[in-house]
Amino acid sequence: MKKLIFLQAVIVSLLAVAAGCMTTGARRGQAVAPADYDETIRVACVGDSITFGAGIKDRKNDNYPVVLGRSLGERFEVRNFGVSGATLLKDGDFSYWKTPAFKAATGFDPHVVVIKLGTNDTKPQNWKHADEYTADYEAMIDHFAALPAKPKIWLCSPAPVYQTRWGISEKSVVEGVIPKVQALARRKGLPVIDLYAVLSDKQEMFPDKIHPNAAGAKLMAEAVEAAILGK
Repeated sequence: MKKLIFLQAVIVSLLAVAAGCMTTGARRGQAVAPADYDETIRVACVGDSITFGAGIKDRKNDNYPVVLGRSLGERFEVRNFGVSGATLLKDGDFSYWKTPAFKAATGFDPHVVVIKLGTNDTKPQNWKHADEYTADYEAMIDHFAALPAKPKIWLCSPAPVYQTRWGISEKSVVEGVIPKVQALARRKGLPVIDLYAVLSDKQEMFPDKIHPNAAGAKLMAEAVEAAILGK
């Protein structure tokens, strides 16, 4: 058991290094420069309950997209398109593709898209479709990339899972979702925001072991802002 835990820790560390290298490269080539835009810069935060802000006491004011918007300032319009329970998988039990939020995010015609989906995909009834995850993720990337605004797109690794609940599995996040996200990002030439690393060793910020509280959402917002602005 100790050997297994050690190996998982090594895997996560290597993934974090890879994500860091990828994000550094993105800072050079993909950072958003407000001076390049003659209109308000629209940012779409696509995701699940963690993006939505489930479990945060003052969700309306403290979910990560709202915190991000306040920090970015008036040149940006940040909208929260998070949906609790949503999967990236088209064949998931509650596919993001079939939600009004997906349609709304599309209609928003964003200049920036931040995708954080994958946590709910690890549930057993969804992860049986794991072989479809990469293709479905690529289809979502291509969908947003084809919008008129030609948005810059960031992918996010899922947050840590501090206790298996509702079928959500840390093992599937670490050994399944994260490697798939990293591999797809490399192939598509897209940056990854490593929210797994940002929120690791922060169990105190996860009251229900799955969803970060306001302090965790603030860390997420800071990481996303740093990626968008190339800090």
